Amino acid sequence: MKRAIIVHGWDGNPNNHWFPWLKNKLNEKGFEVHTPFMPGGENPKLEEWLQVISDIVGKADKDTYFIGHSLGCITIVKYLESLAKNTKIGGCIFVAGFSFSQFKEIKDFYRRNFDINKVKEHCDNFTCIYSDNDKGISVKVSEEFADLLEARKILLKGKGHFTKDDGVTELSSALKELLEMSE
Repeated sequence: MKRAIIVHGWDGNPNNHWFPWLKNKLNEKGFEVHTPFMPGGENPKLEEWLQVISDIVGKADKDTYFIGHSLGCITIVKYLESLAKNTKIGGCIFVAGFSFSQFKEIKDFYRRNFDINKVKEHCDNFTCIYSDNDKGISVKVSEEFADLLEARKILLKGKGHFTKDDGVTELSSALKELLEMSE
């Protein structure tokens, strides 16, 4: 069975923004979908987030897919980096992703750079979705992240940081990409 794990961002929760909509749509398509609540609120810790993902995933395989939003994206990258040799997952969709942040509250996620070759060893199917008017993550920063991963890039207009406050409660581009990836 195909599995999708949706990882929310910093100080977020799985019942906000477009996450419930995507979970329902993927369930309708036969996916087992997990939307964990990531701990730590305003002061998250990478190791705690990685443990939550690891506990949910168990054994990752070609039928395992990840969708990350904001800080959830780098968390997924760090998770991939930690996988055992010869483990391959199906793919990743990153929404408003970035590879580095200056915010001291999330410095734990960036205390060391990730090994891009190790990440790509476990996944070769990445899509990055980003907006032309995200106040927190510029197009340049999003594209640098996508370029590192050699990801497919999707630039959307007027979606901000892809939050409910930005009017984003559905994200058809993420659904479309994941369905195409998993065929």
